[in-house]
Amino acid sequence: MASHNELGKKGEEIAADFLRNNGYQILEINWRHQYLEVDLIALHKNLLVLIEVKTRSDLKFGLPLEAVTRKKEKNLIDAAEKYLEIKHLDNEVRFDIISVIESENSHSIRHIEDAFNAWS
Repeated sequence: MASHNELGKKGEEIAADFLRNNGYQILEINWRHQYLEVDLIALHKNLLVLIEVKTRSDLKFGLPLEAVTRKKEKNLIDAAEKYLEIKHLDNEVRFDIISVIESENSHSIRHIEDAFNAWS
């Protein structure tokens, strides 16, 4: 596995642990359907939360959350619709971004709830 893939996987594990410790129930990790992909899907206070996790080892290329494009936003919205349909759910949906900066001995996490509305 390429080192950037390993870093991304580690970031997803850190994010999932963070969410569990904050009362989220993780339903899916790396959920895929056709071209759609979601890093984490969780339940929190009866909300279905789709979470995009971005991980970096440094800030040379900017903040991790800056890598979430409008195209990715649209794909996450499409994924939510498909997930609700497949699982026969009618929960309200929220989209979050978790930014992880992973260094050799530590990491920092920034959790942006309702991220797409925060951009509007």
